[in-house]
Amino acid sequence: MTSLAHGRRLSAATEARLRVITPIAVGVIALAAWQLLVTVGGVSDYLLPSPASIAAEVVEFWPAISSAAVVTGFNALVGLVVGGALGVLLAALAAQWRPIDGMSTPIVAALAVVPIVALAPVLNSMFGADSQFGRQAIAGLAAFVPVFVNTLRGLRQTRAVHRDLLRAYAAGPGQIFRTVTLPTAVPYVLTGLRIASSLAVISALVAEYFGGPRGGLGTFISTSAATSAYARAWAYVAAGIVVGLVFFLATALLERIVRRRIPSEGAR
Repeated sequence: MTSLAHGRRLSAATEARLRVITPIAVGVIALAAWQLLVTVGGVSDYLLPSPASIAAEVVEFWPAISSAAVVTGFNALVGLVVGGALGVLLAALAAQWRPIDGMSTPIVAALAVVPIVALAPVLNSMFGADSQFGRQAIAGLAAFVPVFVNTLRGLRQTRAVHRDLLRAYAAGPGQIFRTVTLPTAVPYVLTGLRIASSLAVISALVAEYFGGPRGGLGTFISTSAATSAYARAWAYVAAGIVVGLVFFLATALLERIVRRRIPSEGAR
């Protein structure tokens, strides 16, 4: 039994290491192939700058890149927090009252197909050239939809037999929510947040690309591409990828922490 448990621990440790090493190895191989394609294959920097050229631009323009990443990250964070909170709140109301569910469903469906490229210039014009609110609103809109859909689904996963059992023991609505409904819905809420985190970053970056105050990654990508500084534009794109990964990893870590504290129904 001891050797079996030891073997399982080693297997779990190996799996955890592979989970980290594999994507890093794939990324290194992809970058090496990219560099080889540009240098040996003779691909012009106009079409595809090499990773070495992009890295040189990152080093040279690091202060501007880091400052722009902070602006984009803040806009995405505000949108994620506000949009996620509104999504959870509206989903809770829709799960409780069917009239709200009937009214919210078509609205959410319409919001899900709103084109960012068309909405961004409109909001930037509405709130002025110096306001970040339009960009934050677009990020919040992108975050709202997946959080609402996943939360509503999670709140509806509670089995009626569990609620009836608690009512038979004279449990109130609050107790039923804390002991059954919330633990069942938590994995769905966290999944919605994880999806929304990437969408918030992408939406904030796209909104910056189409005007508004100067300062975000999208603005500098547009400016660099317009002046034919393509390696610099790719450097800002790489910064956007890093911001998106930070948001994704942060929400994944939050999911792990919350799941340890509030076990799901299947774990009980």
